Amino acid sequence: MKTTVLIVAAVVLLLLNLNSFRLMAKDKKAAKKGDRRVPEKTLFLAAGLFGGLGGVIGMQALRHKTKHWYFAVFFPVFLVIQVALIVVGVYFLMQV
Repeated sequence: MKTTVLIVAAVVLLLLNLNSFRLMAKDKKAAKKGDRRVPEKTLFLAAGLFGGLGGVIGMQALRHKTKHWYFAVFFPVFLVIQVALIVVGVYFLMQV
């Protein structure tokens, strides 16, 4: 049972982070083409909802939003908080 929960949680986290990265890539592409952009609040929402790793990787790999201080500060903060929550969650799951 615990293994199933961990596998499902890992898959959900993977999908959330892939989506966060995808949104960063979509916004970068739109910025280059002059097309309609992904709203910053959408990027923050995706990163804040356990997509912090995808957002940080997207920022660094795509060189996108790295000069905006609020992205450079809050995306890594989201990631640290999310990692801490995951560690605590796994710890408590293993105690049951």
